[in-house]
Parts: sequence; structure tokens; C-alpha cells
Amino acid sequence: MTAADALASNFSTLPDLIRLHAVERGTKLAIVGEDGALSYAELDLAMDQIAVALQRDGLAQGQAVAIIGAPSVAYAALFLGTLRAGGAATPLAPGSTPEQLAAMIADCGAAHVFVDAAAGAALAEHKVAAQIIHIGSDDHTAWLASTDTRPAPVATAPSDPFNIIYSSGTTGTPKGIVQSHAMRWAHIHRNAGGGFGDAVTMVATPLYSNTTLVVFLPTLGWGGTAVIMAKFDARRFLEMAQAHRATHAMLVPVQYQRIMAIPDFDRFDLSSFRLKTCTSAPFSAALKADVCARWPGLLVEYYGMTEGGGTTILNCTANPTKLHSVGQPAEGHDIRLIDEDDREVPPGAMGEVVGRSPTMMNGYHGRPEATAAAEWFDDKGNRFIRHGDVGRFDEDGFLILMDRKKDLIISGGFNIYPSDLEAVLRAHPLVADCAVVGVPSEAWGETPVGFFVPAQAGADAAEILQATNAQVGKTQRLAELLPIAELPRSAIGKILKRELRDQWKAMQ
Repeated sequence: MTAADALASNFSTLPDLIRLHAVERGTKLAIVGEDGALSYAELDLAMDQIAVALQRDGLAQGQAVAIIGAPSVAYAALFLGTLRAGGAATPLAPGSTPEQLAAMIADCGAAHVFVDAAAGAALAEHKVAAQIIHIGSDDHTAWLASTDTRPAPVATAPSDPFNIIYSSGTTGTPKGIVQSHAMRWAHIHRNAGGGFGDAVTMVATPLYSNTTLVVFLPTLGWGGTAVIMAKFDARRFLEMAQAHRATHAMLVPVQYQRIMAIPDFDRFDLSSFRLKTCTSAPFSAALKADVCARWPGLLVEYYGMTEGGGTTILNCTANPTKLHSVGQPAEGHDIRLIDEDDREVPPGAMGEVVGRSPTMMNGYHGRPEATAAAEWFDDKGNRFIRHGDVGRFDEDGFLILMDRKKDLIISGGFNIYPSDLEAVLRAHPLVADCAVVGVPSEAWGETPVGFFVPAQAGADAAEILQATNAQVGKTQRLAELLPIAELPRSAIGKILKRELRDQWKAMQ
């Protein structure tokens, strides 16, 4: 079978595709990083060495293998080698606390934990019931199998676990999201027209993030080249993209914001770009328009969840009047809106977003109750995943998001959507960035409070507060507006509103 045959089939696996690429285009670069580079033949061999060692150590099919560290070629090889051995790759966020890391390792049942130097130091004081191997160390090299052995073949079913991704721990205990080979195959297969076969894809977000994997995996599945950044820096991204003649990139909104703000952005040669994508956080219409105007290639926004459900797609380049939306449901994706009683809302009304598609998680690892709470079933028994967002469809079927359901502020019985207030704040010339959260109020139950990053020194919070409140309804007015040097964000750019609420409480 050729790689083209496998990609045209109903189901294949990424390890098998990489093996076929190694035969057909062995000298082509598969992964480039700051710690080296691997051709497809070299990547295939590295995966074999890892898979044989894992099987030698008794890895059970579907068992987790944890990886903690900064993105690198070695990290990517461990992820892919785990799949070839029949395991479930389990990348963990190195920014988690040592207690969270230990808890996630115990939860997933990993017998092997691969760490870089920083993650190894973080775990040093915690007893972990697993073999800890330092990536790139002499112990790691000694652990690998010899280059003349091949792993035992693994019969992979579509429903078998491909990876476990843990949700953010900022709102509680992280939950392990189990994604199947079928789900990942759908991510690869749906990109038949994405041009990934000859792509040079900039990988500028962490490998533990689903945001990254939805472009990293198709790049390798179709035989392109992935260029991995160990840590994102806006100017360095432009330098690397220019040097490698990058064609594709997945970036989160704050990364686009930082890149477009570079004073000499226009001097970089980005003419090789064909496709830029974005997901994971609200992407302002003004920023989308700026990217479309000044950066060659299509700009496409995806809206969805790590858990799966439904995905919407917005071709920003082709829909300049719809940049305030997140697009229309992808082909084969069913997205509906429901009310607080779990009933579908009428056309044009707002509701909680639920979605169904071929790209849905198996469930949360070891948490059937949490899995059930994330599901909604229609009157025909079809399973949907709750997205946790509130939105509405416009007359053309484009989805317009309001806010995360949990971020909705109910003040004096009125619903207040932080995004409405953030849009007004963001338009003020003295505001570089902002966020609005709900805080307790004796008079109203909850009341909105804003945080803003000043666009210049000496920005007057009282003046901005007055200007903002003059533009919103009486029930929407901000109770306070507080300056902050930088908004707290996750590694993929999500604003950590719980931390802002905690900061406000600490000031009371």
C-alpha cells in the first residue's frame, strides 16, 4: 500500500502513514527543531527504537505514556513512538504545579514519564509510581532499543485511545480527555484539500495542546515538514517563518496580536504562506482584518473543543463582513443551541452550544460522571458534547459567540456578557488589552469588574471607566476598572479569569 492509498482509505493510523512516507520520501525532513532535525526515514527509525523499548518494558495496549517538557524533536519522537507501541500519548503541561503533575500521572496510570530538566526538577520532591526518564540524557539513550529491532505489530481499532489530554486545572482538578485513533484520523483525513503534503508548518504552541495537534498531526500524516519552536517569540517566529519558507501556521489570537504589533512586520518576506489558522480563544474582528490585509495567504478560524463536539470554520479572507462570527458548521458537524432546560431554542435565539461530529472524545479518563455531565442527547438519542459557550446563529448560519456560560454575569437578575463590555473597553485608545469578570455584590448578587493593560504610561483608569460606562446600558456598567501590567494567560493564550477574580478578592 502507498501513502496515497492509505490516505484515501476509510481508516489508517499515523504511525503507519509515517512508515509509508519513510519508504516513499525517506530523505524529506519530517520535523525540524532547535535540538536537531529528523527526516522521515530517521523519524521512522526513532519511533521503532522507542516502541521496542516500551514493549520490552511491558507497556499494555492503550496504556498512557506521560511526556512533560518544552516542545522539541525528541519530545515529538516520544509522542509518535508511543503510538507505534500501542500506547496512549499523554503530554502534560509543564506549567502545572508539581502536585498537579503527580496527580495527573497517577490518574492516567503511566508507567513511563519522560521529562526535560525543568519538569524533572519540579517532580523531584514527589514520589511518582512510574519510571522517570530525562529526555536527551545518557539514561534516555541507554533506555532506547537498538536500531536493528522492530516493535511487535499492533492491531489498532478506531476506538482505541490515541492520546489523553488534560484540561486546564485553573477551574478545578484537570480531567483527562481521551481521544481515539478515529478522532485523530478524522483530523488528518479532513485536511485533504489543505495542502499539507508539501507544507512547511510552523508549530508555535505547546505539544500538550490540542490546538497544536490539529495541525501537527495532519502535517506528518500527509508528509509535510513541521518546524517546532521550543518557546514562542513573535520576532523569532517571523525570522524562522521567513528562513524556512513556511506555508502553514496555527496561532492563537494573542500570538497574532504580538506578531502584528511588531513595528517592522512588513519587512519580513511571508509570501510563501498559503494557510494561517487560529483557534482556542476569542479573535477580535479588527485583528482578523489586520492579518487578512497584511499577511499573505488564507486566514481561517476554527471554533471547537478539545473534547470534540462540533466545529465551525470561518474563512476570514472570503468573508470580510462576518469577522465578528466564528463561521459556519464544518461539513458533517451538527451544532445546535439549547436553553437552560436542555431544549433547543428557536432560530435566532441565544443558547448554549452543543455539537456532534466524527471528532468527539471517548470520554474523560476514569470519570464516567464527568463524561455524562458533558453530554447532551437529542430526541433521537444522538450524542452531543456541551461546549460551555453561549451563542446565536445569524440569518446566514454563522455562529456568533457571546461568552463562556460559566463567565456569564447575573447582576440584579439581568444577564451581562463580559465580551460586550470587553469590546467597548478594547476600542478605547488607551487600552491595549482587557478582561471583565463577575465578582460578588451584596446589592446585586454579582457585578462586573474590568481589568485593563494600559496602552501608554499614565492612562487614567477613572477616565476610561467613565467613557466605557457611558456607552453601555445601566445594568451593564462596570463597578470598577483596574490597571494590570499583563493579563494572566494559559500557554495557548486563554485569559485565566479565575486568577483575575482571585486578584480582586485579595485587594478587598
